[in-house]
Parts: sequence; C-alpha cells; structure tokens
Amino acid sequence: MTTFKSEFLNIMQERGFYNQCTNEQGFDEYLFDCEKRGVPAVGYLGSDPTGDSLHVGHIVPLMMLRWFQKCGHKPLTLVGGATARIGDPSGKDKLRPFLDEATLQNNVKGLKKSFMKFLKFGDGKTDAEMVDNYDWFKDINYLEFLRDIGTCYSVNRMLTMDSVKSRLEREQPMSFLEFNYMLLQGYDFCVLLQKYGCRAQIAGADQWGNITSGTELGRRRYDTELFGFTSPIITDSAGKKMGKSEGNAVWINDEKLSSYDYFQYFRNIGDAEVGKCLRIFTDLPMDEVKRLEALQDKEINEAKKILAFEATKICRGEQEATAALKTATEMFEQGIVGGELPSVTVDKSEIGVLDAFMELGFVSSKGEARRLIKQAGLKLNDKVIIDENYIISSKDIADGNIKLSQGKKKHGLLILK
Repeated sequence: MTTFKSEFLNIMQERGFYNQCTNEQGFDEYLFDCEKRGVPAVGYLGSDPTGDSLHVGHIVPLMMLRWFQKCGHKPLTLVGGATARIGDPSGKDKLRPFLDEATLQNNVKGLKKSFMKFLKFGDGKTDAEMVDNYDWFKDINYLEFLRDIGTCYSVNRMLTMDSVKSRLEREQPMSFLEFNYMLLQGYDFCVLLQKYGCRAQIAGADQWGNITSGTELGRRRYDTELFGFTSPIITDSAGKKMGKSEGNAVWINDEKLSSYDYFQYFRNIGDAEVGKCLRIFTDLPMDEVKRLEALQDKEINEAKKILAFEATKICRGEQEATAALKTATEMFEQGIVGGELPSVTVDKSEIGVLDAFMELGFVSSKGEARRLIKQAGLKLNDKVIIDENYIISSKDIADGNIKLSQGKKKHGLLILK
C-alpha cells in the first residue's frame, strides 16, 4: 500500500475509494502543498439533473467530496443544467429523452437538496458552493466555442473514448449532439479553473473519458495541469451495482424514500459487503470499522445495525436514524408494529389486495403481485395471502393497524378511510 504525503489520498486509499488518478504523484504534491500552507485545494463533482434526487449509487463520489472537505479543502458541486439538455452518452445505448424546462428546474432543486445532506455549504473558505453550467453555456457563441475549444480536440482521440467506442461497437447510433458532451464537460472544468481556481474533478469510474477531456483541455488551452480522480463502481458479491433494491433506486431525498426504508437497505446488506460499506458510507474511524468488519456469524448483525444507523445519520440526520433504528428493533426483535414504517392512506373503506400492494409501492404491477402470492411472498398481518381477489377492509385491522409485508424484510401499513 502506497503512503501518500496528503491526508486526503491516504484516506481515499485506506477506505477503498481510490480507483484511478490522472497523475497520482502530481495530485498528491498539489494537495500536500495546499494542506501545508493552509490554503484549500478546490475540487468539483458534477451531476446532470436527469432526476429529482440522487440515489445510493451516487453516494460514493459524494462521500469522497465529503472527505475532501474534512481534509480542509473546498468542494464545488456542479449541477449540469446545460449538459442535461444533451445527456451523457456514457453507458447508454440511445439518446436520453429531452426534459422540459419545468422538469429541469425541479430536478436541479432536488439535486441541490441531495448535495446539501453530505456537505457543509456557506461562505467559509472550505464551505461548499453550488454552480450550474447553464449559467455560462446559455449565452455562449457557437462559432467562438468551435474556434477556441473545438480546435483543442482530436476526433481520432474522441473515437477511442469508452462512451463513444462502446456505442459504435454495439452498432448503436450516436448523435452529433451526444458526441459534443465530452467537450462541454471539459469546458466546465476549465471554467471552474478560471472562476474558482479548481484543479481537481472527483467522479465515478464511468466518467474517466469525460474527465480526461477536461484535463487535456486545461493543458492545451490554459497551460495548467488539472487532476482527475475516480472511485470504483461499487458492486455487491453478485456483481450488481449498489444503490438498487429489488429494482427500485434507494433515493437520498426523503420525499422519495422513507428514512426507515433507507435504513433497512443498509441493514440488509450482505455479510460480505459490511466492511466495504462501513468504509465508504460512514464516517466511522478505521479502527472501529476494522473491529466491526471482523465480527462473525450472528455478531455481524450488530455491525449491520451500526452501518445502517451511521449511513442514515449522514443522509437523514441523527433523529431520523434513531427513529428508524427504534422501529426496526420493535418490528424484528420485539414484534411491535407501527413507528416509522412506510404507510399509505387510501380514500376508501376497502381495497383489493393487489391494489393495496401497488399503492404501498411494494410491487409495480398486479402481475408482479400475483406472482408473489403464488410464491407465498405477500402477507397480510403476518399471514400468507393465498387469494389474489381478497378485499381488505376494516375487519382486517389488528392492534390498530393493517400490516402488509413482502418477504421477511419489507413491511408497511395500510390506512383506510
């Protein structure tokens, strides 16, 4: 294991965030010099507002930026109001659907809320700031952009980038609009250099091509070395990307997902993922992480509770994390129903069982509910449902609640009027 001069890179390596760097030694020297002089380095993380919330899959680079700030540096969060109008082709087989102005503005608002959960924003020298690339792209002159920026790029080189090469190899069409994306992201990097002295971009591994388009532009156009630093794509033991739960995204913003469900996602992490998740999704000191990840058999459940609590505390606050832990303890260890379980109220005195599970969001279709009933996977008040035509009504209230369950770990409450 390499020992770095800078605190940030040592933390990144020890906790499992380090994937790739454009110039490891140069970046280390730059950070160490800033740390030594007490002058914050400036780095940014960008996200296009194609949705109104980030999810767990986005947290890894966001946690990197959180540690960047903890090490005395200044984070910038870039919301791609302009680039969202094009769409990042990385990992995609077709052009993203265009979003209307109202949707874009709503999504920008949602992303800002996601960022603010992990970083301290304000006017201090290490406080995070938010920027929107639409502010500098909206009035740009196309001919000047082609002349000043387009001449710095080689089409031959662009064709070798994974986002382009993989699309062409799969014989999937790529529009000229999408082909421009890496130029725009590269230009973002250089605007942030000029406006904020930003010399580092932090992102997931899938953004490597877009990052290097910015570092090359910085060298060619502004004779300045910029640094790119990426995290690995975090997967579970089955090789699936983390951040998805039974096909549904684990959203950061509370209006998209309850704190209890967020807690339960981490509580139900596989045994093999506990150590990795403690390192990446919590702020716990490494001595404590190593102690917890060494636990075996039934004791690993205690580590999972701590993981779920600490991850939820960062994203939703300590009060919400405490409430989620209390509900989970009551539900699974004491058999008490209620608390912070997700619930849905329907303006009816009765409802079909298939519709009830759809209303609660446990299934996406009646077909899925029927399949789960055949597999004995759905329960009403802890009793297996066998009749797909069953009508739930006030007669099903038990201990003041109507409890619906999918499998052993997914529970919710139905409220009838």
